[in-house]
Amino acid sequence: MSIGYRFGEYVPPQDDKQGFESLLKIFLQLVMITSGDVAEALAWLSSLDKQYSLTGDDYGIGDFIEDLKKNGYIDENPQEEGVLKLTAKSEQNIRKSALEEIFGKLKKGGKGSHATPQTGIGDEASTDRREYRFGDALEQISMTDSIRNAQINHGLSDFRLTEQDLEIMETEHKTQSSTVLMIDISHSMILYGEDRITPAKKVAMALAELVKQKYPKDTLDVIVFGNDAWQIEIKDLPYLEVGPYHTNTVAGLELAMDILRKRKTPNKQIFMITDGKPTCLKEGLHYYKNSFGLDRKVVNKTLNLAAQCRRIKIPITTFMIASDPYLQQFVDEFTKVNNGQAYYSSLKGLGHLVFRDYGRNRKKSF
Repeated sequence: MSIGYRFGEYVPPQDDKQGFESLLKIFLQLVMITSGDVAEALAWLSSLDKQYSLTGDDYGIGDFIEDLKKNGYIDENPQEEGVLKLTAKSEQNIRKSALEEIFGKLKKGGKGSHATPQTGIGDEASTDRREYRFGDALEQISMTDSIRNAQINHGLSDFRLTEQDLEIMETEHKTQSSTVLMIDISHSMILYGEDRITPAKKVAMALAELVKQKYPKDTLDVIVFGNDAWQIEIKDLPYLEVGPYHTNTVAGLELAMDILRKRKTPNKQIFMITDGKPTCLKEGLHYYKNSFGLDRKVVNKTLNLAAQCRRIKIPITTFMIASDPYLQQFVDEFTKVNNGQAYYSSLKGLGHLVFRDYGRNRKKSF
């Protein structure tokens, strides 16, 4: 006999650890916005605490700072006395936090291999069956079908299972993918009082963590581009800042292509997160710049590289954080030349689009 439910007054847990975990989530968000400046993030946290009473009499911001040190999230910079810095543990947790925020709770995805239309050595069984061949793995043998074949071929009285009776389940061939993620760090990413670089960083960190967890055999390289382009480590993403730069998309594409040429994987792609048009070229030691409208000299060089990527089978997926009609016209032309894909997104929807396109690109042959 069921006694049903009994309701009473809710008493929140008094465990200090709960307070730490709640503050930690806020701290990780703030430290990403401050580009890894722990002192500034803690100052913002203290301000929020004063405004919204995040802590109580039993657990304050000072206790939280001590717990951050004790649990290995921050440490004192040995080169600068009294200056706090993030640890590798914090950097990893920021990536995981970005993954959960943008992609939601993801279940572990096995070995994370790349599916193709071909059959071969892999993890996912297909509906195809064939006869046994020397070298086939034991786990590929369909025991039910093989025993049925043996009964048909030799009868039930004297059961025998021979090599000719064995039936093999085909598996989908798995391959690897190499991705370069390009992030625009030109000045316009923080222009007009709108923070566009923080969402872009979140997407990059979430994508890095997704590849690490679900597709460990894949490669992901991250580059940033302003007046020039250079490669950064995944662990440096929380510290990324916008500079007083123009947008040299050509330099970014050239570096991305150089990286992908060195990769031996058959599937290669470029993701580009940007909020504006290309405005800069490097000619020798000098920079050619024009921020007014679409400069045909800069645009043509950019389109030539898009076409070159198409010839060597490197699709480019562009995520444009802008809605200006003339910018959309440029991106349409860029995408058509490359035969790639383009999304026009608000900052709110950016993460979902990156995830959706990454999953789809992995399931087709480039």
